[in-house]
Amino acid sequence: MIAGRPRYTSRPCTRAIDMSQELQTIIDLIRYGASRFNAAGLTFGHSYDNAVDEATQLVLHTLHLPHDLGPAYGQARLTTAEKAELLALFTRRIEERVPIAYLTGEAWFAGLSFKSDARALVPRSPIAELIESGFEPWLAGREVQRALDLCTGSGCIAIAMAHYNPEWHVDGVDISDDALALSAENKVRLHTDNVRFLKSDLFSGLSGEHYQLIVTNPPYVTNDETDALPKEYSYEPELGLRAGDDGLDLVLKILRDAPLHLSQDGLLICEVGESEQALVKLLPDVEFAWVEFKVGQMGIFAVECAELIVHHSRIRQLADARP
Repeated sequence: MIAGRPRYTSRPCTRAIDMSQELQTIIDLIRYGASRFNAAGLTFGHSYDNAVDEATQLVLHTLHLPHDLGPAYGQARLTTAEKAELLALFTRRIEERVPIAYLTGEAWFAGLSFKSDARALVPRSPIAELIESGFEPWLAGREVQRALDLCTGSGCIAIAMAHYNPEWHVDGVDISDDALALSAENKVRLHTDNVRFLKSDLFSGLSGEHYQLIVTNPPYVTNDETDALPKEYSYEPELGLRAGDDGLDLVLKILRDAPLHLSQDGLLICEVGESEQALVKLLPDVEFAWVEFKVGQMGIFAVECAELIVHHSRIRQLADARP
């Protein structure tokens, strides 16, 4: 050491040392992440509805472990590098409010792992439960040869339908080139050869196409609700959310045009979320069958093609008045 020059030593941050020493196992990191998420007041609405599930998925994905890892592995210890990576992701989730699916690049839907990024909404529809149950009792045993997923986004609904029904031919359509690119990547990821993706503004690109089943999770968030959404939702394409003052701009057009693409005994299943009451108020005479899920109603209805034809005049009047 040169005489008279002060001696410096490199000292890691005491807090970092303490954190590394205190957080040792998978359970430690999950608990710590969940606690920080709750303390930060994060919004949970992208695939998971609570801090523990979000922290669990983030930890297991980052460690390249299966999402259904058994509890016996909870006491497995992490390396220093693994802990540093997780702590950095926790910080991004808290400070930037990035949805966990965009941090990991993965979202689970209907038991399948989808690639997820900002090109499309994070997969999260209750329609997954209907797919896994074979759409019963709503299909009532009727044969499906062709099915359509309208406003397909990441392709999760179309691909899940094709996966669980390999005898079906499934189309998924969207107006967004970015979403269609992502859906094509998910098709390859999940090896579903019985699905194809097409560009179409609702039904405009489907002239002459007919289906026994149409499933759609279109944009249905009102203008006021969209403007007030938490920051997490700002990372998603607004095209997949905003749908006018009552959230029904696209839904009414779908109800108007669906009979042109459904078989005579075809069925439409549509998600409208919180816009359910507005729809019922506009069309009180239409017999929408509101689906009961394990956790109750979730703003999803089934309606027969014949019912839409009976009320076509009123539906068309309402739809034609929308931009």
